[in-house]
Amino acid sequence: MRVVVQKCSDASVTVQGTEVGKISQGLVLFVGFTSGDDFETIQWMVHKILHLRIFEDEDGIMNRSVLEQEGKILSVSQFTLYADTSKGNRPSYFGALSKDEALPLYQQFNQELSKYIPVETGEFGALMEVHLTNLGPTTILLER
Repeated sequence: MRVVVQKCSDASVTVQGTEVGKISQGLVLFVGFTSGDDFETIQWMVHKILHLRIFEDEDGIMNRSVLEQEGKILSVSQFTLYADTSKGNRPSYFGALSKDEALPLYQQFNQELSKYIPVETGEFGALMEVHLTNLGPTTILLER
């Protein structure tokens, strides 16, 4: 499982001209799944994301989590996180799970997150336009 975490002041996802998800301050998560990912992987990732200290405290030091910041999460499925360009310029995506395998994991991931924090999502498998204002900029890659 790979998750690209971006700290944002605002973010939204649009599908065919319709806004399907929107948050104010919080985290945008680009989420991809691979072979071997399971509920244990999801639980580990949820804990890591919720406790990642990348928001500034009163001294301007990145020392607060999204929970402490009372932020929100915008979760966007992104199989292209498993792109492999080792054999040329056209990426292969054999490392990513198929849509049928990844969808239940993505749903479970979002359900686990929503137990602790408000979660908005994109539309799984759709062509999405993601708009965000990255604060910092702060971008972190998490993998398990």
